[in-house]
Amino acid sequence: MRRLLVVAALVVGVFGIGAIAIAPRLGPAPPPAAPVLLAPAGEASTVEDLSKAISAARDRLNRLPADWLTWARLGQAYVQQARITADPRPYAQAETALNRSLELRPKDNAAALTGLGALAAARHDFAGALHYGQQAVATDAYSAAAHGVVADALVELGRYDEATNAVQQMVDLRPDTGSYARASYINELHGRLPAARELMELALQVAPTPADAAFAHQHLALLAFAAGDRATASSHVEQGLAVAPGYPPLRALRARLIAARGDTTAAIEELRAVVARLPIPEYATALGDLLSVTGDRAGAQAQYDLVRASAALFKANGVRVDLDLVVFDADRTVLDRATLASSTVDSAVAGYKERPSITAADALGWALYAAGRSSEALKYANEALRLGTRSADFHYHRGMIRAALGDKAGAKADLTEALRLNPHFSPRHATLAMDTLGALS
Repeated sequence: MRRLLVVAALVVGVFGIGAIAIAPRLGPAPPPAAPVLLAPAGEASTVEDLSKAISAARDRLNRLPADWLTWARLGQAYVQQARITADPRPYAQAETALNRSLELRPKDNAAALTGLGALAAARHDFAGALHYGQQAVATDAYSAAAHGVVADALVELGRYDEATNAVQQMVDLRPDTGSYARASYINELHGRLPAARELMELALQVAPTPADAAFAHQHLALLAFAAGDRATASSHVEQGLAVAPGYPPLRALRARLIAARGDTTAAIEELRAVVARLPIPEYATALGDLLSVTGDRAGAQAQYDLVRASAALFKANGVRVDLDLVVFDADRTVLDRATLASSTVDSAVAGYKERPSITAADALGWALYAAGRSSEALKYANEALRLGTRSADFHYHRGMIRAALGDKAGAKADLTEALRLNPHFSPRHATLAMDTLGALS
């Protein structure tokens, strides 16, 4: 299951109760307002775009140091720069710039409040993101970007009905790649995959830049791959790389598709190039797992060490990574047939209390299972699937928990569903799922 950006891309459609309308509602035109940019060039700005925007903003501030709006835009650009480069160090610069904007204009400054909300979300402080986002909306109810910050925070806090309303507001105000992507994600969470695909197609149609088009192709490919449709996933990957050559998320997904075809060597080569360019935990973990499959334990361990080093860098720059590390540690523990440390379970409990989303529930359930506490784990595994999310990972986790509890019928149903949804959801855990299913027969 893909996660939000650093809160990546939320979203909803026209199918089912509480679903969001694809088209914006008709109503009175909003009054003119100062533009607020979360990114200088669309949802998926390039490093070059951001460097130019940051340089231009700093040049302007050298001449006009009291320009509160440019301070806000500079802060927003730093947040975006940190997100797409996977280097969290610009977050401190973002915080300084955004606070300076508020000092210069304490009232009616939706731009700075929206930027601070995006910064809090990037640091996984979703309660803080909601606080700033709501302040921004109260300041400027017509800011689509502010509604997007609120929606992202509400999703991660597990408040899905409220998140749907916030996304609807964003779509109504600005039907663009960002709002349609958020709508698509909420549909995906509720298991409404046709609606999710339709909305991501709309996000692609209105993509203003090649980077935004690549972003939309990436998520269309992920939707297809999660449903086991490798041909469609590959098509979107190649289309996205045609418009944005080298785009790391697409190359990483291409590697997964190559591995699914059985060419582990080529998949490793592709992932090595991605990790060399963008050494984030997700990609390093994927490379480590593929190396492990080939028997290269030293190579795999080097990648797992990189995951921890990267997590330490993020933590040092104010990003809360404990819940992400919980899943990483639980995965390794289950594969090694060991027992997860109680301190890691404590981190999972704390993370769930702070942000009780379905992904946090899944992480806690999986951690409890890895710690040998399956009777406690089942409650959270059930909660993770309460929206009807079609996730191979979620069903795999609950299937393993049910197997440990002696519920053969339940375990068979979940493990079969996980492998039906995507038999290649993980190079190592898919194999364990098949082995466990075979042992239950």
